[in-house]
Amino acid sequence: MLTAVKRFLIGRPLKSNELGDQKLNKLKALAILSSDALSSVAYGPEQILLVLITISAVAFWYSLPIAVGVLFLLTALILSYRQIIYAYPHGGGAYVVSKENLGRNPGLIAGGSLLVDYILTVAVSVSAGTDAITSAFPGLHPYTVPIAVVLVIFITILNLRGITESASILAYPVYLFVLALFIMLGVGLFHITSGDVPSNLHPHFGTPVAGISLFLLLRAFASGCSALTGVEAISNAIPNFKDPAPKNAAKTLMAMGSLLAVLFTGIVFLAYYYGITPKTEETVVSQIAEATFGRNIFYYFIQGTTALILILAANTGYSAFPLLAFNLAKDKFIPRMFTMRGDRLGYSNGIITLGATSILLIIIFNGQTEQLIPLYAVGVFIPFTLSQTGMLVKWVREKPKGWMGKLITNLIGALISFTVMMIFFITKFGQVWAVLIFLPLIVLMFQSIKKHYDAVGEQLSLKSCEPILPIEGNIIIVPVAGMTHVVENSINYAKSLTADQVIAVYVAFEREDEKSFEEKWKKWQPDVRLVTLHSYYRSVIQPLTKFIDTVEHKASESNYRVTVLIPQFIPKKSWHNILHNQSSLLIRAYLLYKRNVVVTTVPFHLKK
Repeated sequence: MLTAVKRFLIGRPLKSNELGDQKLNKLKALAILSSDALSSVAYGPEQILLVLITISAVAFWYSLPIAVGVLFLLTALILSYRQIIYAYPHGGGAYVVSKENLGRNPGLIAGGSLLVDYILTVAVSVSAGTDAITSAFPGLHPYTVPIAVVLVIFITILNLRGITESASILAYPVYLFVLALFIMLGVGLFHITSGDVPSNLHPHFGTPVAGISLFLLLRAFASGCSALTGVEAISNAIPNFKDPAPKNAAKTLMAMGSLLAVLFTGIVFLAYYYGITPKTEETVVSQIAEATFGRNIFYYFIQGTTALILILAANTGYSAFPLLAFNLAKDKFIPRMFTMRGDRLGYSNGIITLGATSILLIIIFNGQTEQLIPLYAVGVFIPFTLSQTGMLVKWVREKPKGWMGKLITNLIGALISFTVMMIFFITKFGQVWAVLIFLPLIVLMFQSIKKHYDAVGEQLSLKSCEPILPIEGNIIIVPVAGMTHVVENSINYAKSLTADQVIAVYVAFEREDEKSFEEKWKKWQPDVRLVTLHSYYRSVIQPLTKFIDTVEHKASESNYRVTVLIPQFIPKKSWHNILHNQSSLLIRAYLLYKRNVVVTTVPFHLKK
């Protein structure tokens, strides 16, 4: 039944040679890998206004020069990541660039930041999408968290079906969103140029603002830079592109940058000209759409596509997180299970992990987007800074043709990224201080995992100096609970392995049972030695394991190996297991950690 449900939700397994069919063309890749960056225009401008409103609505004219600063940073990042795409065509982005040029720890900091960032991408995107839904339907406000959780589960299942299938479905909402915003911007600019929008709705550019400070403006700029999250996703996901992958990825990156610049600038300008003020229960985009169209079908079209893109922006995380996890796992910094492809040729362990952690984050933060965005944004600018700095080191070290121009591009990107990161830490320390705790912990975890894998590899290698002593013989211990076909089957199997080294062990709770069982055993299996143990505290495991320890200690002196052969019957139906004693599982779990004890289960399958 579980298999049938899995096939219904995920689809049939794909052959390994069908991997080429799972690559993305530029049109689908733009939708899948740019959805995070494009969707951030729905909340990036709003974050600027939320800071400026702390002074007064008169300060809103500062949103225009702040937007110009954000666009300058966007241009620097796009050009910088375009160089990373060509320099590292196998993907990995900031993690690979930082590790190869700055060293292991900077690489792990970048990788850890991005892993957390992609989790936050899903949580922030879905939370923001839920906000858009509840803005249009206020009655749904009490159900924000359940709605967000259901949406994450839906997107997770969609991605488990494979990147091509998810791209085919999710491309339509992304392009509908872009179309909807272009229509809104076009109609809004038409209303402004035709004089339909009163000029007294907004403060005039350059109006003096009492109480304004550089600190506040920098804070507003840093908040607006949250619109740049997701820019690095394409450089991480180059292997998902059809050949020539680097060239297609670079073109997709430039297209994303152009769309992001136009949409971000347009929304900031309309918000300023309309005199939009941020509200708790209605987004800025919702207010712009209502001011432009009124509450008609066009308004709901804008809100519907905005909600969709915000929700589906999570798909950027689902595209990039598994590939980043693959690179980290390949280098043995996280569990090797992240290198395994699932039935649909995607890295399903990474997809499931991302979905589960995102749901946990949504529940912890109660779906409040504003609380997540600062942590989300600072997590982006740490790898931004490290990757640009890594590229500087690469150009200085290698000095390829035209390296000076590339150096200047990455230098500008590194300086601005570092500046924005420091602004976040200085102006929003109360919201982002957790980064200073969890990032070192993540790096320590990576190092511990790597140390474990290195130790395992060293011990398993045939070149290891540790001698493997020959096994002179085998003593088989069979725990028995009665005289049944299950026990008989196990005893017969033990005899087939060794004739005279089989010991049956029975644990009795009462002395009468002990004597009675010994008498019956002599008649039933006279050629198999029986050891009976009395348990004063009604425990089977304690006396049994104590006896096994004693035998193992004596056997090791003669290079003998002890095998504990556990009889177990298998019910015809799996749910029948809950009706039976599972002591064999406890015995096996305990004995697996004994150094010189082999544990074997002999199954006996019931027919009805």
